[in-house]
Amino acid sequence: MSKKEHIQIVDCPRDAIQGIDKFIPTERKVAYINQLANSRLIDFIDFGSFVSPKAVPQMEDTAILVDSIDKKESKLIAIIANVKGAVRAAPYQNIDYLGYPFSISETFQKRNANQSIEEAYQSVEKAKDVMAQAGKQELMVYISMAFGNPYKDAWHADLVLEWMEKLGELGIYKFSLADTTAEATPGVVHDIFTATRHRFPDVELSLHLHSRVEDASLKVDAAHRAGCRIFEGAMMGYGGCPFAQDDLVGNIPTEILLRRFKQVKEGEVQHLMQGFQELIQK
Repeated sequence: MSKKEHIQIVDCPRDAIQGIDKFIPTERKVAYINQLANSRLIDFIDFGSFVSPKAVPQMEDTAILVDSIDKKESKLIAIIANVKGAVRAAPYQNIDYLGYPFSISETFQKRNANQSIEEAYQSVEKAKDVMAQAGKQELMVYISMAFGNPYKDAWHADLVLEWMEKLGELGIYKFSLADTTAEATPGVVHDIFTATRHRFPDVELSLHLHSRVEDASLKVDAAHRAGCRIFEGAMMGYGGCPFAQDDLVGNIPTEILLRRFKQVKEGEVQHLMQGFQELIQK
């Protein structure tokens, strides 16, 4: 890796803990998120979501978290799944990006947000309008199931490009290519990322992969060779979408990304891992 190369890392405590049944006290969440920010190793922190607490009880304190985070140089991302979420999140100036998971699998879009793909597209458009009026955050879109799906829904590379183009017409300039169910192989990761970078050279692209740990480094390296410079992970590979499948596949471990791309001492990595263990302790 060139010394001039600038790699950005996203840590996703929201994704890591959203499926944990026992509610984690808010003060422990704040302590961990502030530890991430204070490390100055994490560029973006996906910290919470403005979704129904009935659907994701672990996220019911997101609005409380916002004003308690000292984000330092990190940028904060909060997830929304509909227009109501955008309305709730818009007043919080501490949030830099609202992330909208947009699945190109009809089955998963309905599982995740109880909407069709077309309804989700309309929600993105309305959410963009809400945010334009508030003038505080930028909307980013996760292209979920970007590397295939386990539901036998139609999937091909052109489908990814078609939806990115449609969303781009709404003024979306920041995308994350997401693999929620670990469908991707290193070859597919390389090919899809290459295709999207070629088609949309001016958009900001990141990669959000769920993967078995033994395959994680191969996929990260494939994406890097294809030009990926923003990688998303969760400490110790925790997490998974509660609406994807019963046997959840975790995120790319953030410690793999730190060791691969940042000039970081092992003690600093271990300190962050210890902080995460304290976050999830029973």
